Amino acid sequence: MSNKAPKKKSGSFGRSLFGRLFGGKRELSIFEEEQMQSPFRTVIRNFRSNKVAMFGTIVFLIIFLSCFILPIFFPLDVTYTDSSQQNIAPGFSMLSVPDELKNGNAVDIAGGGTFGIGADKNGEVYLWGQMDDRLKEIPENMGKIVSVSAGLNHVLALDEDGQVYTWGYNRLRLDKIPLEMEGVTNIKDIVAGYQISFALTDDGYLYHWGNENLIEISPDAYQGHIEKIAPNATTAIALLDDGTVVCLATKDNAFQRIPEEIQGKVIDIASTDRTAAALTEDGQVYVWGSSDYGVFDVPEELQGQCTAIAAGRYHFTAIGEDKKVYAWGRNNFGQTDISAENVVSISNGYFQSYAVTEDGTVVTAGLKGYLMGTDGFGRDIFTRLVSGGRMTMTIGAIAVIISVIIGVIIGGFSGYYGGKVDNILMRFAEIVASIPFLPFAMILSAIVGNSLSEIQRIAVIMVILGVLSWPSLARLVRAQILAEREKEFVTAAKAMGIKEIAIIFKHILPNVITVVIVDTTLAFASCMLTESSLSFLGFGVIEPTPTWGNMLNGSQASTVIQNYWWRWVFPSLALSLSTISINLIGDGLRDAIDPRSNDR
Repeated sequence: MSNKAPKKKSGSFGRSLFGRLFGGKRELSIFEEEQMQSPFRTVIRNFRSNKVAMFGTIVFLIIFLSCFILPIFFPLDVTYTDSSQQNIAPGFSMLSVPDELKNGNAVDIAGGGTFGIGADKNGEVYLWGQMDDRLKEIPENMGKIVSVSAGLNHVLALDEDGQVYTWGYNRLRLDKIPLEMEGVTNIKDIVAGYQISFALTDDGYLYHWGNENLIEISPDAYQGHIEKIAPNATTAIALLDDGTVVCLATKDNAFQRIPEEIQGKVIDIASTDRTAAALTEDGQVYVWGSSDYGVFDVPEELQGQCTAIAAGRYHFTAIGEDKKVYAWGRNNFGQTDISAENVVSISNGYFQSYAVTEDGTVVTAGLKGYLMGTDGFGRDIFTRLVSGGRMTMTIGAIAVIISVIIGVIIGGFSGYYGGKVDNILMRFAEIVASIPFLPFAMILSAIVGNSLSEIQRIAVIMVILGVLSWPSLARLVRAQILAEREKEFVTAAKAMGIKEIAIIFKHILPNVITVVIVDTTLAFASCMLTESSLSFLGFGVIEPTPTWGNMLNGSQASTVIQNYWWRWVFPSLALSLSTISINLIGDGLRDAIDPRSNDR
């Protein structure tokens, strides 16, 4: 007789693990007898054996945990908007600098709102990032490009012969060189700003064209003396040939509060949307303006040894005498987390930072793109989706809790006492059930909506949802208790002198609680859909607080549906998957609770 143990069949561990997860039974031998199980364990076993219900459970758990955990790592700023990031498609290409530039071949790099442009040693131009098709139409027969500049959605390029080229946004004359620049070949610098372009000549004369209603500048008094121009979203500052800084705005603003002690000593300037910075001969950096994103906190180790400075939308970068790059200011996309040594030049996009080292290597930091794109206000849809899901689920859950409490109490009393109590409570339930929720909520919102704060408005929605959605559960509980109250254990409890309230809620209710759980699960999905419908119609939670409903409300225009699919696809998918998975869970629980479902 052989003493060798029988070999386990291949894949037995995998099958046993699958069985444990999805309720598979272990095959018993003829000498084994299956033990009796409690009703609860039977329900769990039946539910786990329902693969569709288990799939719904897994999907819902993933969505639920994402909505309640991810906002910790991706906090939502409801006040944040940015016109430069409107309707950006999903993708992470904003910092995808081509290898032709990365590998020691870059001459000049510039960043725009959502894209970048660079020129190599051969004068070739490269584009990357999220951009309009018009930006991809690089002009043919350009000379050897030595300098490039990027604006919000247009670019400028300068060749070695001083010829300027522009393309991209074809309105506001941004795609055409002004007539007065024809024949001008002594251009030394080009700057593409926010819907405006600048070209500076060797003799200090400044040309500008574009949206001059938005960008208020008047350089006439300084023509012939301008050394550098630094535009922002509203105006521009200029460095003159005598080392002084002037603001070209036609109206008083924060950029005109230039520190007196720097005048006559400035060698470089830069400007964010709200602040300006100047670099003096002694390597000191001075910042003025009205921003509050930490742009005034110039690194101490940089002061006294700065050699160049550049600016993004809300941040600055600089080069020190140690040839390292320094960055400070707003860091919402990691744009100040740039680290590089042996740096020879720096440039910034709106939310990106670029540094070119001595060997031509390009170092980048900042916004790479958006997982789910942005909406019409430049807000990250992914961040709003997970925060909006938390709001939608919270409103649905609290509304269901209110509904269950009311429904169980009224259904319990009605079913146990019967008679007049039953008639009164059921007629009241029918009255409540006859109230149309959506019209009632819309009328109430129109009457008192403007007088409520956002928190009060959300609380009212939860209460209304709960107060008006209990009648079906009450009737279900009543029917179950009507059947249970005639059983012997109820008679025995009465004979022992137990109070009737205790009989209802301690003795009878536990026997019908599984039915309540199933109805509650299905009602949760209904409350989520109702809240989303109300917010979609504009009578629920309103902007800027996100819910899945009001995110869809902002996507109902035909232009959005046709051109910006990501704005409605992701919220609708999240809402659909959540409600479908909850319904699958409810159906699975209903089948698991019914022992006869085992024979189906």
